[in-house]
Amino acid sequence: MTAAVFPNFEKNKAQETAVKVCECLHNMGMDIIGDSHYSSRLDMLSFVDFMQVNEAIDASDVVIAIGGDGTILEYSECAAELNKPLLGINTGRLGFMASMETDELHNLSRLISGDYEIENRMMLNAELIHEDGSTEIFSALNDIVVSRPYSKLVDYDVSVNGRSVSSLRADGVVFSTPTGSTAYALSAGGPILEPYLECIQYTPICPQSLSSRTMLFSTEHRLVLKHFSENEDVYFSVDGKKARFMSYKDNLVISKSRKYLRLIDIKGFSFYDAVNNKLMKPIK
Repeated sequence: MTAAVFPNFEKNKAQETAVKVCECLHNMGMDIIGDSHYSSRLDMLSFVDFMQVNEAIDASDVVIAIGGDGTILEYSECAAELNKPLLGINTGRLGFMASMETDELHNLSRLISGDYEIENRMMLNAELIHEDGSTEIFSALNDIVVSRPYSKLVDYDVSVNGRSVSSLRADGVVFSTPTGSTAYALSAGGPILEPYLECIQYTPICPQSLSSRTMLFSTEHRLVLKHFSENEDVYFSVDGKKARFMSYKDNLVISKSRKYLRLIDIKGFSFYDAVNNKLMKPIK
């Protein structure tokens, strides 16, 4: 059995945890692959092979992301494309999608025994259609966010099957999966959804209207977003990655992706524990 291990070295304890994880997996008889870009950070581990990220994931049986939710998002698209299960180990602040904390590494033995659950997390496609008909397609595990820099209001229209369902002036809009409902959409006033649901969540960001609220759409629909700021810069980002410019002549089409992320829940019921321990307890 082979594991591709990807630490986010910007996080506290990431390197220390990565070494412990690699040593633990090696002692259990697993082969370890790391990102060749960071080979110098783990060169004390002679048993680790290094490859490019895509090659490492393709050659692995399981992907292990060590960091926060952003680290899981970074490797989620490739893991989903290659149908590889992903385990998150939290060394960040929230780590909502992570199934393990740094003091729970003894649970890694469950990877060998198969004593864990797989959650199939739906993903979204964002298709940017330009005026000339050319397209760009992106995949998101969490969300697609459209906004202007510096929180300036923009006029947006969201339509489904050719019918407008939301015309509004707002700082921006968030299209999210149920997995992403606990991310930016939650901060913008959206509800928490069980990640096992399948729907597209649409949440306005600071709308200039008392009636603009979150809406949930069937995954059978394709949502189309346009904006009307001819002289303003509007951008969209996918899972918090680099923002891309969106012209007022472009259409952004949101739909369910064919891909799923196979997220490992190594202890069972991790989502409910995370809601209670990481979102509710600070309030209590």
